Amino acid sequence: MKRFTTVGTVLSAAIWTIACAPPEAPVEETADGSSAEPNVTPPPEIALNGSAKRFCSAIWVSERDRRDALYQSILLTGDEVRDYEDGRLTFDVDEERRVVTASHDGAAGRARHIGDQGCVILPPYTDNVFFTPRRVVSTLPDAATTPWPMGDLLPDGPLPNDVDAELVAEAVRLMFTPGDNRAAFVAVHRRRIIAEEYGPGVHKDTQLESWSMGKSMTATLIGRLIQMGHLDLWQAAPVPEWQNSADDPRAAIRIADLLRMSSGLRFTNSGATPEQMARSFIPGQWDHWLGYGAPIDVFRFSTTREAEFPPNTVGRYRNSDPWTLGYIVRRTVENELGEEYLSWPQRALFDKVGIRRFIMETDAHGNFILTGYNYGTPRNWARIGLLYLQRGMWNGERLLPEEFVDFVSSPAPAWDPPVYGGQFWVNPAGEDGVGIRIPTLPTDAYNAAGAGEQRTYIIPSRDLVMVVQSHRSPAAHAPDRTGREYEALGMVVKAVDPGWSW
Repeated sequence: MKRFTTVGTVLSAAIWTIACAPPEAPVEETADGSSAEPNVTPPPEIALNGSAKRFCSAIWVSERDRRDALYQSILLTGDEVRDYEDGRLTFDVDEERRVVTASHDGAAGRARHIGDQGCVILPPYTDNVFFTPRRVVSTLPDAATTPWPMGDLLPDGPLPNDVDAELVAEAVRLMFTPGDNRAAFVAVHRRRIIAEEYGPGVHKDTQLESWSMGKSMTATLIGRLIQMGHLDLWQAAPVPEWQNSADDPRAAIRIADLLRMSSGLRFTNSGATPEQMARSFIPGQWDHWLGYGAPIDVFRFSTTREAEFPPNTVGRYRNSDPWTLGYIVRRTVENELGEEYLSWPQRALFDKVGIRRFIMETDAHGNFILTGYNYGTPRNWARIGLLYLQRGMWNGERLLPEEFVDFVSSPAPAWDPPVYGGQFWVNPAGEDGVGIRIPTLPTDAYNAAGAGEQRTYIIPSRDLVMVVQSHRSPAAHAPDRTGREYEALGMVVKAVDPGWSW
């Protein structure tokens, strides 16, 4: 048995905050800049599980160089880098069983690669999970001989005359400033790729960590079921536990409220008060993060939380809502469609838009953790962006209702400021300097967003989609990376619209 051993750090409460939250996070996790640090050190196994899972995925899902992955995506702070180099914590890689074990001071966390479901955090004392892994196979023809966007065959020749190629090239150079650890950038204008660049060790087929862009994928699966006639945007969420008693306030939660992160479920995250933190499932710890480190059933965890606020009255970024939407997807696929859940997205969505492989990892119970544990290529995220840019249509077939596209890209009424839509972030004009937006992009832009600068930008007014994927660790890139990203995005908009300025 081959073993690859590396070292890192045990996560204190402060490090735990950084390890789980997007470090630069101005828009993705907490729009108002509020924060609340856990006041109890988490059980070490939870932190170790998350680190083992991320390293496992880097090895067998992304197939990255292991040293690069450790420095760019696993070790998130300068302290962690120093502890790694001092030999504090070890990652043992069992090549044969495809199990990664992270250990420190007698505590251990483990994750296992199980095929097309990627890497899964293991429960204690066993290498097994509580579901049967499934192969996920695309029915699409060879991408190399199929024209874009259904395949990867690109047209020859220069860019169209109405695209400023020099400005696009300048934007790409800025996006890949040395030291920024950018992984990939793709821009699509009028369905044609006008910019595409990758960082060292990355290529067009690399499955890159996408983090909370997966929330927008959950919304897309919901939209697909709505278009198929199995769900309605405004119906009460079909969670049987919420309908068991006539006075259960959760019965009033609609699918729309869950999409808008406005369910009102009691679920702690950044911005929680000390009183709210005391009522977390693990007192003092953010409920939002448990699915990333604890071997729990994330769907049951979210659907069993009690109501804290009436639905559609408070907008807050909480994993309870997308996990509940994920539960609704699984229940609908298995109970109403009678289909196999783990391969259903490939059949119902991915094969229809040219995506041959997209890794959606699960918990130990086989539930997709699309709040962070998902891996997609930049071209595949561009295809998802194109689906929305085309208002739910693809090759003459309606895959999403047009009304659904309008819904997810419109500000949710319970959010203040109005920066969130329906599992997508929106880009509203500022109101008296209060609005939070990306100033280099038009106000009709909206985006799927994930920790560490993973973004799929959709700009209907410019017929433009841009995908940015980055290596997450803030210890491995310059602190002003985000500013260069925004500047480069504005330059691409100007390249297709010379009148654009910001």
